[in-house]
Amino acid sequence: MKKQIENILQVWHKFFADEKNQYSEFEPSDIEYFVGCMLYNHFAFSKAHHNVKTMDLSYDFLSSCGDEYEDFQKIIKTINFENELDALAFLQEYIKESKAKYTKPELYLLDRLEYHVNAMAQRYEKNVDVKKIDFENPLLKK
Repeated sequence: MKKQIENILQVWHKFFADEKNQYSEFEPSDIEYFVGCMLYNHFAFSKAHHNVKTMDLSYDFLSSCGDEYEDFQKIIKTINFENELDALAFLQEYIKESKAKYTKPELYLLDRLEYHVNAMAQRYEKNVDVKKIDFENPLLKK
């Protein structure tokens, strides 16, 4: 399983090493972030906040990542665990290992993913169900 992820990362790092394949503001850590998002979306955590049930993959990345995306999506879908806690631990370890490859200025997206995953981990730890937050202003309702 870990080998499958490493192969995906290796292919995309090689692909994006060619500047003609890069989009504006590309950072090598984007690759780990987007693979992390693919994992997050695949695991479909029940304690994910309702407005982050899935992480959007940027159009820039999707339009630039080459022909392998669908194949890699199929590989990601083969990664399954007995329960959500095992999937969560796997994702947290993946993020930790990914962050170790980069310097602080390169970690913006991985930090963002880690923030959401860790907040969700706390809900599992405390056995708290997700509460829906209504972002509408009650003063504007008639």
